[in-house]
Amino acid sequence: METLQEFLLKKGYTKIKLHLTKTNHFEIKATINGKRGLFILDTGASSSCVGFESVETFKLTAEDSSIKAAGAGAIDMETKMSKKNKVKIGKWRYNKMVLVLFNLTHVNTALINHNSKPVDGIIGADILKKGKAIIDYQKKYLYLKV
Repeated sequence: METLQEFLLKKGYTKIKLHLTKTNHFEIKATINGKRGLFILDTGASSSCVGFESVETFKLTAEDSSIKAAGAGAIDMETKMSKKNKVKIGKWRYNKMVLVLFNLTHVNTALINHNSKPVDGIIGADILKKGKAIIDYQKKYLYLKV
């Protein structure tokens, strides 16, 4: 019998290792505009986000946004948008990604308080949908259609 991995690789998916943190979140490495970063994989986040403190690192162009962010215990947070970003996760790429920029201090403070590493942002449902994502929770892999 064929494994899930064999089936998905034959169908043109790429396999990306997930790391389970002490806070029970999956961490994933991704590249934005040629710079590598560490992100939380969050299926409940509608948009992928980057912290304001990482704007220069990832060479993001910030534009004003009327959208208010909510989540992880915070509401009505000011945001900015950054358009036309190149995102690469494993062998999967998308060259016109819109990212939400907001203050990630509350997220990173919680991670650090639980002896986890701070992250640069969140990979959300927008990327997961574009990549036709399949998550193997048991083996800790994310599969994205290349």
